[in-house]
Amino acid sequence: MTLRIRTNQVVVAIGETMISVTPPRAESLASAEEVFLDVAGAEANVASHLARLGRKSSWLGRVGDDPLGRRILSVLSRRGVDVGGAVVDRSAPTGVMFKEPGVGVYYYRSGSAGSMLGPALLKSPQLDNACVVHVSGVTAALSGSAREMLAQLLETRDRPFLVSFDVNFRAALWENGEAASELLSLANKADVVFVGLDEAEELWGSDSPKDVRELLPEPEMVVVKDGEVGAWEFSSEGRTFSAARDVSVIEAVGAGDAFAAGFLSELCAGQGSRARLEAGHARAAAVLLTTRDYDEEDSGDPIH
Repeated sequence: MTLRIRTNQVVVAIGETMISVTPPRAESLASAEEVFLDVAGAEANVASHLARLGRKSSWLGRVGDDPLGRRILSVLSRRGVDVGGAVVDRSAPTGVMFKEPGVGVYYYRSGSAGSMLGPALLKSPQLDNACVVHVSGVTAALSGSAREMLAQLLETRDRPFLVSFDVNFRAALWENGEAASELLSLANKADVVFVGLDEAEELWGSDSPKDVRELLPEPEMVVVKDGEVGAWEFSSEGRTFSAARDVSVIEAVGAGDAFAAGFLSELCAGQGSRARLEAGHARAAAVLLTTRDYDEEDSGDPIH
């Protein structure tokens, strides 16, 4: 393996975090009589799962100076995530999303504090001891300042940490066909890339893991996920496949973040490709069995 790994250091996740309103069972928001208020956001999910696995993790982002923003910081802190580098914005609200089980999500994030991420976050001292800095393609679609932050992070030469990039394509966030070229460019500047085979096909027309790797020759490690089939890792260790766990899926949203956390935890521990992939599947399986992005019993409070 040629990756420059600072083993047993902190994983820092940078990105937008919102409040998620979610039914506790697989039923529609139109008929649910109670919901949970959870913390939602790909990067915060990854940080939370890492903390649950015993890995030091930190989340960098922006929340509003409002009850929902304070709730986000409180919940993440309770989960064991360091939020000392988070910014509280007095001029913009915290974003909210509503999850419709089996259908998808509805976002209320326009003008939110989280959409105003910028390069200033890259000066945070939380990055000093990072093993990995984890980001996602969602950030690139939020705003010009958020995209500039990603560009600066990925274009920094001789960075002491690895940059992990989850393509995380969300069609509703992109306009004018920008996503395919922009996400491909960003991914090729990262050290570790996570991408679903379905999103790779939609973005770039890739219909096999091998095709995806050929489109992403620059990253030292590319992980291609194919839902219930399994996942492939392409790295200096060669090509490794690990089958997904057989579980009765209740809700798939958030499983990709859980997979990334399990994988990165083993990467920072210096483990090999097989252990990394299996840890990813194990963590994802826990999320597939619930309607929520994080499987801890007290990760949200019921609202009647």
